[in-house]
Amino acid sequence: MLKQTFFLFFLTVQLVCAQTKTKVLVTDLTRIKQIGGIEVSPDGKQAVYTVTTIEPNPDQKEEYEYKTHIYLTGLKSGDSKALTRGAESARQAVWSPDGQRIAFVRTIKGKGQIFIMPLSGGEAWQLTNSTYGASNPLWSPNGKQIAFTSGVTTAQMLTDSILNPTKNGPLWSLEKPGFSNNNFIKTDKKIKANPDGSLAEIRAYLNKDVEDKKAKVINRLNFQGESTTEPDMTFTHMYVTDVTEGATPKALTRGFWSFQAANWLPNGQGLLAVTDRDSLKHPDREQDNAIVFIPANGSGNRTVVLAEAGKSYGSPEISPDGKQLAFLVSPSEGVNFSQIGLATLTGTTPSNSQLVTFDRAASNLTWTPMPTSGKGKKAATGYAIYFTASANGGAPLYRLDPATKQIAQLTPFESGVTNFDIVGDQVVFAKTELANPSELYLTNAEAKAQTKLSNHNDWVAQRQLSTPEKRTYKNSLGQTVDYWIMKPTFAEAGKKYPLLLNMHGGPTAMWGPGEASMWHEFQYMCSQGYGVVYANPRGSGGYGLNFQRANIKDWGTGPAEDVLAAATDAAKEAWVDTSRQVITGGSYAGYLTAWIVGHDNRFKAAFAQRGVYDLTTFLGEGNAWRLVPNYFAYPWSAEAKVLDANSPYSFVQDIRTPLLIKHGENDLRTGPIQSEMMYKSLKILGRPVEYVRMPGATHELSRTGNVRQRIDRMLRIYEFFERYVGPDAQGLTQK
Repeated sequence: MLKQTFFLFFLTVQLVCAQTKTKVLVTDLTRIKQIGGIEVSPDGKQAVYTVTTIEPNPDQKEEYEYKTHIYLTGLKSGDSKALTRGAESARQAVWSPDGQRIAFVRTIKGKGQIFIMPLSGGEAWQLTNSTYGASNPLWSPNGKQIAFTSGVTTAQMLTDSILNPTKNGPLWSLEKPGFSNNNFIKTDKKIKANPDGSLAEIRAYLNKDVEDKKAKVINRLNFQGESTTEPDMTFTHMYVTDVTEGATPKALTRGFWSFQAANWLPNGQGLLAVTDRDSLKHPDREQDNAIVFIPANGSGNRTVVLAEAGKSYGSPEISPDGKQLAFLVSPSEGVNFSQIGLATLTGTTPSNSQLVTFDRAASNLTWTPMPTSGKGKKAATGYAIYFTASANGGAPLYRLDPATKQIAQLTPFESGVTNFDIVGDQVVFAKTELANPSELYLTNAEAKAQTKLSNHNDWVAQRQLSTPEKRTYKNSLGQTVDYWIMKPTFAEAGKKYPLLLNMHGGPTAMWGPGEASMWHEFQYMCSQGYGVVYANPRGSGGYGLNFQRANIKDWGTGPAEDVLAAATDAAKEAWVDTSRQVITGGSYAGYLTAWIVGHDNRFKAAFAQRGVYDLTTFLGEGNAWRLVPNYFAYPWSAEAKVLDANSPYSFVQDIRTPLLIKHGENDLRTGPIQSEMMYKSLKILGRPVEYVRMPGATHELSRTGNVRQRIDRMLRIYEFFERYVGPDAQGLTQK
């Protein structure tokens, strides 16, 4: 009797808890904490990681700011503690080889600088005070030095006697019409600016206008940044400094090139890094990357390790014994992704270079001694490489055996490993999943048992969530398309609800339960009483190269077939009101939204976000312009008709669905002029259209932009759709 009473009490508690769960709010966006920057200590007993939060801005009411700080865990549940705090963020923490200190980056007077923190106690102290800033710290193998990178502008390069000893311009042409050999760079400072003077004085006057920001003179090809035009380039150079207070950093690289993705050789003699393959070609035009060796003595010399015309090499990762090199390589142009390469390394000379068969885009290659083969058994010899890759709606952790080239998938497609590190048999990783957008976990080398270490997003347990149901569709190319259907969170039996088709951008992005970026938006819309269906149509990443290339010269018809098939199937659900369907998407999916409503009238309302609508215009307006030749053709080529045939703007007269268009005013990835064209044309045609411009917003508005604008975006999706499919809807589709 006592057991029965206890069972009934326990069941009652469960029911009450379930009933007290609340819906996901739009402002829950500010509660999500993102984990990254994981680094396990050399002895495998601790780990540092970063937590990025959204905090109220103390100086601006109703505004928010992003903060990133470093945490330390002893790899036990709930024992995390903050190592940094305060107004300035801290990031890029790395352990010293002896595990006694960490180096990290903090912003000081607008520039990143490297700090050293002893973990035995005491305050962090500032190591660098670089004019150019300092980031990406890398401890030398003996722990006595740190290599780092700095960003140097073209103007700074011209006057820096170390990075540019001759004070001349680059070897490659700056492409200024009417001048050769960059001989316009050197000017006589004694010449006074005079608009009514000689040609030399007029040129001095014009140069002063540039200095005073009255004019921008553009000669480079890739002049569009993310938020503003950038006439001048910035170069990333490498330095090394002793880890002592007051030490003077020493430049490791020179010239008008950039160096990145560096890694120390285990012997400490230098680093491998990535740079442009052809030093005589303008960096805006050079698409090939090479892996080079940079000696640590500061000579400025570099030796090519891996390079080949038409290929881009990157992410050099050296085995702990220095005898093997892992890297990523892909064709430099076209629709492709990087593949894993392996080579034997003798000093800095590679041999027996070969590719590993793996039809996904690998990233985060990490060497570790081959894990033990089982309890009580001897450790296997050699090394393994752990990595992640977007695949089938998630981002699993994988392990590659370099000796056999065999790859094992360690975690499921239903979750995503967003960051990880491994020492010995200890894997510490950040995971996103349906139940929680980001937490820290510990597992073994096989990832069989997972222990949750952090509780940064435990508030999610108070929210009622909608669970995605996975389905598949066989498209007209014979490819299997994954899609997911999410029921309204608080759906009641016998009631009908609107259905939202939400589409991803890229076009090589990929969505799924293991992809972090849409967790909040999907759950919010489901909490507001909408069902959501989303798909990975042809052209998406995460399904292999052939699938990713299946939308070449076909951004509209084929992908539309795939996402509409998902919507058609979802509309068969008993809870769907087929007369209340709506559609949205951003970037490429803003394009696809406009394409679909120009060809299909099933939707009561549509919201096209930061989209591309005219492919010819896109070539000039967006910094992502290479998508045009990669997928289609140049406007002056014989195949140029494919651009009009694939442009939603070509069908603007056929759009009758009420349309909300949104664009950031500083979005230079896709450019706002296209949205102005679409809006103005629909307005002239007398169609139901509204246009929202976000002041100061870039293309990243939905992910890392101004928080109020991110909230505004989601509320506008909901509010606009409610006009047409809400319980008090008054809007009617124009006939």
